[in-house]
Amino acid sequence: MKRRGEEKAVADSSFWAVCLVVVPLSAAIACFLRPSLGTPVGLVVSGLNGGAVFFLIRGLLSSGPGWYQLGGWQLPVGISLRMDGLSVLMTAMTAVTGGAVSLYAGGYFSLRIGIARNSRRHEQRKRFFWPLWLILWAGLNGLFLSADFFNIYVTLEIVGLCAAILTALSGKSASRIAAMRYLLVGLLGSCSFLLGVALLYRSHGVLDMATVGRLATPSPLLWAALALLTAGLMMKSALFPLHFWLPSAHANALAPVSAILSGLVIKASLYLLLRLWGDIFAHLLPFSAYVILGSLGGAAMIWGAAQALLQQRLKMLIAYSTVAQIGSILIALPLIHLDGDISARQAAVFLVLSHAFAKSAMFLAAGAIFLHAGHDRIEDLSGIKEQLPTAAFACVVAGVSLIGLPPSAGFIGKWLLLAVAFRSGHWWWGIMLVTGSLLSGAYIYRVVCPLLTFKSPFPYKNQDVPWIMEWSALFLAVLAMVMGLFAAYPLGLLEGGTPFFAGLGAAL
Repeated sequence: MKRRGEEKAVADSSFWAVCLVVVPLSAAIACFLRPSLGTPVGLVVSGLNGGAVFFLIRGLLSSGPGWYQLGGWQLPVGISLRMDGLSVLMTAMTAVTGGAVSLYAGGYFSLRIGIARNSRRHEQRKRFFWPLWLILWAGLNGLFLSADFFNIYVTLEIVGLCAAILTALSGKSASRIAAMRYLLVGLLGSCSFLLGVALLYRSHGVLDMATVGRLATPSPLLWAALALLTAGLMMKSALFPLHFWLPSAHANALAPVSAILSGLVIKASLYLLLRLWGDIFAHLLPFSAYVILGSLGGAAMIWGAAQALLQQRLKMLIAYSTVAQIGSILIALPLIHLDGDISARQAAVFLVLSHAFAKSAMFLAAGAIFLHAGHDRIEDLSGIKEQLPTAAFACVVAGVSLIGLPPSAGFIGKWLLLAVAFRSGHWWWGIMLVTGSLLSGAYIYRVVCPLLTFKSPFPYKNQDVPWIMEWSALFLAVLAMVMGLFAAYPLGLLEGGTPFFAGLGAAL
């Protein structure tokens, strides 16, 4: 009887996993056909995705990780979906962040901006934003749930192409140039990733990730494949020194698009790096390889923070801070290799969640400030809290989480990594993390001072901002803060199905 209940739970989970891909895709088609339905359809999809993730979590807690083979084709031939702790947690992150961004976008595109010509351009942006965003959302869900390399390549391409087009939606020459650079780097990264997938198939004859991880043995072909896969993901995640395309793309995109790019799109590549280096090939790779990636992460923290300190525009500062925060997540990789349990893996995923919520909140708040003030020059934002108190507070709270101050989620993630670093005797990784946090505090301080400075009346006012835009940003910022108080729940969820190919025999 218990076995029958578990089978039913797995079947239910597979249904909701498929819904997370099919529903946004179907809604995107509806938005293309009827552009006027974009906002209501987008909000409905946000609710449906949230419900589907809830049932996925319930299925994971009741029956453990589940596998689903599309079309009935069994492993290792068929396309499979895997619902384990990490994949479900990433879809939950996407649902929460995507829901807040969709609410924000509903308010953003309800505005009447400028003269008639600008209003028409704004309507065109709205027409294309919703279908592209929903396709990207479906691609993210498919990527997080996919269990074979080729399906991951396809979804990675969908996410990258939609992200590049969304970057160009603002219509400014700077955004179009940034979008073209984004597209070219993304295509180069995709080619590298696809070549790596081809070498894996040449070596093992299968593309199922768990089977490849189980069959893989050290060989020059495997090292070449993994190098190509990693290089492609480094380009797409903007890991130093391949970060040159990110700041201009994130800073010049529309406000909701900036939040999507930094909060969600970057996480797709980071998720795959964690899968490859933290789970699938972790038993094969030498520690020296992890040291290289961790060192690049440390360099990214220093370079990104230094550039953020030099910026005069709020959105550009936030964009460069993304480069630094990516580095802090990559430092977790050598600690994952050293750690005997899953503390370092938990910390890395917790930092990913924290960054997704906090960075999306900062970009959403910065977008509201830009619309209200007509600019985002940091030195000229003194007194903005008198007119946009919620947005200013959201930006400050999100910054606290990025620094890693208690009780934020960022603090929990960095604390766990520090514990692993000093427990393993590799204390220098902990010193890097502390240095990165201090540098984060320095550039966040540059933002906090003008946002909390009293100056009445505020000399700039472009237009009023809908309340939903400010409160969407505040919701994500507060979530990034209070998630540290309830860390046991996501960390406990993460334990389901770690490492990636645990329990493969039962699935087969």
